[in-house]
Order: sequence, then structure tokens, then C-alpha cells
Amino acid sequence: MLEKLKISVFKANLDLVSNGLVIQTWGNASGRDLKSGLIVIKPSGLAYESMKPGDMVVVDPEGKIVEGRFKPSTDTPTHLLLYKTYRTLGGVVHTHSSYATSWAQAGKGIPPLGTTHSDYYYGEVPCTRLLTEDEIENDYEINTGKIIVETLGATDPLMLTSVLVNCHGPFCWGTSAENAACNAVALEEIARMAFYTVLLGKSEPINKSLLDKHFKRKHGNNAYYGQDNSK
Repeated sequence: MLEKLKISVFKANLDLVSNGLVIQTWGNASGRDLKSGLIVIKPSGLAYESMKPGDMVVVDPEGKIVEGRFKPSTDTPTHLLLYKTYRTLGGVVHTHSSYATSWAQAGKGIPPLGTTHSDYYYGEVPCTRLLTEDEIENDYEINTGKIIVETLGATDPLMLTSVLVNCHGPFCWGTSAENAACNAVALEEIARMAFYTVLLGKSEPINKSLLDKHFKRKHGNNAYYGQDNSK
């Protein structure tokens, strides 16, 4: 079942490791089959070096295991809530990558300090509020998804592909599992650059004209970056 998607999700998980975003069993990637609505996700606590595509777990939108011999990631309810809220998402990734998580642990969004940031994000990468005690004790993973949605507000998630969860770490998404993993890699590098830029004494955001130019040349109806694949 969904063998191609299992391979895609498996590779996305390994991409997180090869790019230094995940150590030990931290983090997870998932992908959604847009036709059936089924989600494929990494098993909970399974070592990356021993994983195979067939180990990926298939769940329905409510989290019921449809296929798989392992338990799905403990973050599955967060992934499912994001998929349920945003029909355009094809992949979700969560890591504890060092720099993005440092900003999350500080409870700070990542400011747009230069054009590299602006190529991916139109302004700050936001950080959520803290969960309340009740939200932590009851349905923690679902409430983690809810505060991500709360933070995004009316923003199109494909125009803002990352949110930092306060005191926790980054969640990223995209049109596929591979795309979500790519966004997580970009976020970590942007978080690293921002860390050093602030350390060097600059915290003022990039000029809006430059922000507009770099974001809009890659995103939206008038984007002109890359090749025209319509021909």
C-alpha cells in the first residue's frame, strides 16, 4: 500500500539525518496521499540506520493504523491536525535542529535580516506562544498543532512553511515530504545565519524593498526565479 509514498517519506527522514538536522531518533517526516487522504509517517523511536521503506506506518486522518507493524511517531497527532487544517499540504517535518531549536527555546521568532531569509520567508519565522498547563497535560500533541495553526492565522501555509514551537522546536511543511525536508534544511541554515548576525550586533530587519524583491521573485504569480517548465 502506497509504496511510492513510503519510499518518499523514508528518503525525507534520511535527508534530515544526512543534513545534520537529526541525531539519534529525534525528529520525523510524514507525507500525505492526496487522493486517499492516508498519511505515511516514521515509526516512533526507530533508529534511522535500521529503517527501511516498508517500516513506515500508514495511518488514516484520525490516526488509526491502516498498515504497519510499528507504532507511528508520537508527533503523529500534530501532523494529522496540520493536514486536516491545510488541504494543500503534502508533507510535514519536525526536527530538533540546533539553531532553529535555539530560537524556539528562547521563545523568539527568526527576524528577516538578509536576502537569504527573504528568499524563503516574507518576514519573521514566527514562534508560538507557550502552551498552558492544561494544554500540556491534555492532548499535548494535538494542542501543539493547534498553536501552530493559531500562529499562522490566515496566512497561506505554502507561503510560510515553518513555525517554531516555543521551548520545543521547528515544524516545517510543503507540497511533499521531500519538499518539507528541503524547507527544514533551509530553515536551519537561515536560523544559523540569523544567530551569528545578531551575535555580531545587527538585529534590524532587512529593508522592505529588498525583502519584497527577493521573496516575490521566487513566490507568487509574478515569480521569475528558475526555469519555465510550462513549455
